[in-house]
Amino acid sequence: MERFDERLSAYASRTGWSAVFATEDGEPVGFAFGCPLPADTRWWSSMITKLPDGYTDEDGVRTVALNEIVVRKPWRGRGIAWQIHEEWLSRRTESRVTLLVNPANGDGAVQAVYEAWGYRTIGKQQPFSDSPVFACMTRELR
Repeated sequence: MERFDERLSAYASRTGWSAVFATEDGEPVGFAFGCPLPADTRWWSSMITKLPDGYTDEDGVRTVALNEIVVRKPWRGRGIAWQIHEEWLSRRTESRVTLLVNPANGDGAVQAVYEAWGYRTIGKQQPFSDSPVFACMTRELR
């Protein structure tokens, strides 16, 4: 939890950060948040997979990173994550969105959900030495 709090504080302090929170009958259900990748982003620096020239060129308006999306267990399996995701994206102006997912989560089911939402895997990334190797995924928005 401490690492999440540190990451949330860092993300929320960035220009362009936004979040969407969902409730049902006053009860918190879930949230999504992220921020655009600035020109000096380190997002792509931990890629294991080589990407095409220019793919990682950022300017603060090209790509938004979906840093977190969470739905509480009692509300899972009802399409709420999709609704939160799409509401958050509807407020973004970037031309594409990127995210990291652990391919082992749910024996691949989580990654399959993102694929069903229009994301495609572009390579692998390990942002921290103690983190798993993530699938890096993108989806065109405009």
